[in-house]
Amino acid sequence: MSAPHHPDGDPAVGPSGDDAPEGDRRIRRSVAYRELPTPRSWEADSSRAGSGPDGDWVDDDDLLGHDPRDGGSVGDTPRGHVAGAGPAPGPSNEEDPLSEDHSTVGRLAATVERLRGEVRAAQAAADGRALIELAKGVIVERLRCGPAQAARQLAALAAQAGLSQLELAADIVNQAAHDQVAEVAEDFVRRTVGDPGTGAGPDTSGGTEASVAVRLRTAECAALNAGDTQSVAESLLEHALAPLGATGVAVWTAGSDSSLTLCGHAGFGPDEPARWHYVPPGVATVARQALTERRTVRFPALAAAGIPSIGHTQNPDGGRVAVPAGTGGRIHGVLEICWPGPLDPHPQVVERQFEALAELCAHTLETLPAEPVPTRPHEPAGLSELVDLADGLYDPALVLTPHLDSEGRLSDFRIRHANERFQDPAGRTRSAVAGALLLEAYPTAAGENELFERIERVYATGEPFRARRARLTALVDQVQLASVADLSISRHSGSVLLIWRIEDETARLASLLQHAQRLGRIGGFEENVLTRVITWNGQLFDLYGRDVSAGPVSLHDLSAHAHPDDSVAIGRFLQAVLHHRRATSTAFRLLRPDGVTRHIRVIAEPVLDPDERLLAVRGAYQDISSQHWTEVALAATRDQLAVTEQESAERNRLALQLQHAIMPPSRAPLDAPGLDVAVRYRPAETESLVGGDWYDAVVLPSKKILLCVGDIAGHGIEAATGMVVLRNALRGLAVTGAGPGQLLSWLNIVAHHLTEQVTATAVCGVFDPETRTLRWARAGHLPPVLVRGTEASTLPLLKGMLLGALAQAEYEEAEFQLEADDTVLMYTDGLVERRDTAVHDSLAQLLTTAQAPAESLERRLDMLLTHSKSDTDDDTCLIGVRVS
Repeated sequence: MSAPHHPDGDPAVGPSGDDAPEGDRRIRRSVAYRELPTPRSWEADSSRAGSGPDGDWVDDDDLLGHDPRDGGSVGDTPRGHVAGAGPAPGPSNEEDPLSEDHSTVGRLAATVERLRGEVRAAQAAADGRALIELAKGVIVERLRCGPAQAARQLAALAAQAGLSQLELAADIVNQAAHDQVAEVAEDFVRRTVGDPGTGAGPDTSGGTEASVAVRLRTAECAALNAGDTQSVAESLLEHALAPLGATGVAVWTAGSDSSLTLCGHAGFGPDEPARWHYVPPGVATVARQALTERRTVRFPALAAAGIPSIGHTQNPDGGRVAVPAGTGGRIHGVLEICWPGPLDPHPQVVERQFEALAELCAHTLETLPAEPVPTRPHEPAGLSELVDLADGLYDPALVLTPHLDSEGRLSDFRIRHANERFQDPAGRTRSAVAGALLLEAYPTAAGENELFERIERVYATGEPFRARRARLTALVDQVQLASVADLSISRHSGSVLLIWRIEDETARLASLLQHAQRLGRIGGFEENVLTRVITWNGQLFDLYGRDVSAGPVSLHDLSAHAHPDDSVAIGRFLQAVLHHRRATSTAFRLLRPDGVTRHIRVIAEPVLDPDERLLAVRGAYQDISSQHWTEVALAATRDQLAVTEQESAERNRLALQLQHAIMPPSRAPLDAPGLDVAVRYRPAETESLVGGDWYDAVVLPSKKILLCVGDIAGHGIEAATGMVVLRNALRGLAVTGAGPGQLLSWLNIVAHHLTEQVTATAVCGVFDPETRTLRWARAGHLPPVLVRGTEASTLPLLKGMLLGALAQAEYEEAEFQLEADDTVLMYTDGLVERRDTAVHDSLAQLLTTAQAPAESLERRLDMLLTHSKSDTDDDTCLIGVRVS
């Protein structure tokens, strides 16, 4: 008859599901198993017990997929993570945490890691499926039903009891078998759960750890399905011993001569099993002692016992337990279990688990043919010596051997040994890494850092590779972690030794400080005033030019190594630090033993105890010789600049005086009949820009009037003297009565031959008062402006080259008839020139200003100067004539 259904829990059984205590859950497991329906009641009861919440039948594929507690799946449980132990750290459907900018190699490495996890999960699912199939066989035998009906009944009972099918299957097999494994599980549950007064052992229950029955039965099923002892050893470690903290297991078979042969192992590197494949009679080992004494032997630390055994080089301080494996009074071999660290005493329930596993090994050794671990006939020469060399290093190291594909080409390197300093970024043990292929253990080695390519090149050529501050990346939980390390790769016969040293942050900062002191020529010191112990760094010895063997110099002896003139400053410095106990600094000249004098700045501060007593003085010396000589050079340059500025100011003052003497800002009215003449001169605002602008208005002996305006190129005393030469030359040439064009031609000869490469522009006119005609010519100068009535315009632009440019030049001459009240303006470019405006635009502005009405000629010239928009800061000459 099937178990009665109570929606709120059976009063006799207790609450259902996850709310039930572990003891009550175990009772319900027994009730569910004992009340398996008989074959006659199956048809009537299966419609209720074998259907899901919606009345759907539970098919055979759901045996590994349904977990009424968390919706999980046995098939999704990764290998090594037992069902019921909480969420499995298996692959998820979340997005890859690597950002898009990570390399393609990083993504491939993450994919490899994910696929590796899926393989482990599939292996674990297969082991769990074997246990469930065994439980289904028990149900078939008890109910005399088919496999499909047994699967539905198992699913229904698991849902009713609030257990996973794997846990219920383990309970069914235990109650059906009544063997040592079942007794161990019963005893563990009674001690850890059934008795509240007893503290939980190492393998706690209640949802945080998988049940002992599940672990032991899973290991047993995997062992039964295994084809050799090697697979049995791997299953025992993975399912039963790894949850107890063990990292290695070895299964030995005993020979007729009491020798030991290694038939299965797990958790060791590839070299250890080859070295320990056979132990001759009489050699004392851990397994030998268990075989001889025919009892379980336990060593808290293998190094303290002084007995060798497999894997002792990897974990010399690890604990060992060896249990004889026998049946029917005959010992077939020994089960040896290894831990990575010192071993604490195990509870009795855990010791009985070891005995149950040893019994399982005994049945395996009895039924399966003995296949000892083969030796390695093609070990590279010198491999064992290279392994010993790696173990003697203080840096992490890996011993690699080439791995060839089926065609004999190099495809990868196998990690043959990891020394004791090895630390895996992902937290894996040495035994987990040893024996694996390099690209499988570290997929990012083929990435951007080219580590694999460098190892391959070293193996091919034999040329060692050294690199400082190389970038290494490792994949940890699908996240790339980068680190900086010094690398060393070398080939030894047929093997490769890879050594790396992760950069220590403290050492990096110390090196950075040392380089900063070297570049800044700074040396540090500390002087204990109580013990008189003085500490200098190496840079300070270099500053002093002193050998390290000579020892440092005390602050009290500082004056003896300095220039005598600096003794007063040093005395004040010592008084401030030692007596006034305040930080201070001073500069002095250091007299080195090699005769070189260096300018040094020393800064120091006192170190006081809690009672304000002086303990030590610490500080630094800095070589400021370069700074000192730079300051001296700058001071000399400043003095020279001051002298140059003074001389330049004097030259400008003389030039200005000369210009003002010849060209006053205004002059007395010119006595010329029929013509009013006015002049204006506006000097430059900056004295250093004294220019060569000049003007002249003079009555010639012929009663005609000479009018001229000119501009010498350049500024300063040279421009002023050139202006005097051309002005006076034009006056003298005008006495001849020649016209303006001829006068400019002669003036060009003067500028070209009789001056020091002076060039100038000029406009020259001769006015005849009797006929009121103006004859004029220009030499590269702006044309005059005519104001007639209310209109202003420029005179025609005549041809004429710059004065002094060529040895011979001809200048076009024009004649213009003036009328009464006409005004003619001659000017230099300082009146109109602007840096951001074209010349014709500036002339248009001048014409607009010039045609404005004015009371007199003087007022017109003043108005033109006032409204000038010139921004060149150049001097300006302006002549105005008005016909009366």
